Amino acid sequence: MLSEIEGNRLNVADLQRVRLRLLKMHYESGVGHIGGNLSAIDAMMISFHEFMQPNDRFILSKGHSAGALYVVLWSLGLLTDRDLSTFHKDATLLAGHPPSSGLPRVDFATGSLGHGLSLAAGTALAFRLKRTDGHVFCMTSDGEWQEGSTWEAFIFACHQGLSNLTVLIDHNGLQGFGTTAEVASMLPIHERIAGFNADIDVVAGHDLEEIRVALHRKTERPHIIILETVKGKGVSFMENQMEWHYRPLTEALYLQAVLEIAPV
Repeated sequence: MLSEIEGNRLNVADLQRVRLRLLKMHYESGVGHIGGNLSAIDAMMISFHEFMQPNDRFILSKGHSAGALYVVLWSLGLLTDRDLSTFHKDATLLAGHPPSSGLPRVDFATGSLGHGLSLAAGTALAFRLKRTDGHVFCMTSDGEWQEGSTWEAFIFACHQGLSNLTVLIDHNGLQGFGTTAEVASMLPIHERIAGFNADIDVVAGHDLEEIRVALHRKTERPHIIILETVKGKGVSFMENQMEWHYRPLTEALYLQAVLEIAPV
């Protein structure tokens, strides 16, 4: 837990610590999907620590970045080190994708990519109908924007004018079998989205202040924040390398990664 965070405002050292905890958890469990966790964790940390209020909801549509979500919950004191030690183990609540129940601040299972935005839009509409002041944050991958279900949900959110919905797009340019440009290009994604009834910001996805400024922006319709990120951010042999969508860490690579994240 990052109990020393003052006033809930994060700094580079805070993000360094959660990256180290993420690497440790993945190394000890022998599980991959590290690259996309490292690209998403900065925006997730800022959303949870600096912006989310008690009635708000966060939906991780890119479910294979569950490790980052679990470490963020650990940083808030909602999960313990003992909890993290069960990651991906038999009978764990900390599965490779978020579960449907049993974890604080996790409302939906999001194992299938492309479903999270539908859940988020429905939740945002429910808040409005119930006159609840909750805001919904949804983290998607850029690859999900190749899927029809994402666009259907986006059309619905725009049609309903869901100003209580913020969609974070982790735009690292890589997916399971290649670059997003090679697999099914939707580039530039901001131009594809621009014709809809939504407000769009494109920011450096590892720059704390740029992310803050975008999240502070008040809109009267759905807010899309495109985070220009680096898959495997902070670890030289992972950065922009497709294999780190899947590959687990050996001991030697783990030790090298730790030194790069936190040089002695």
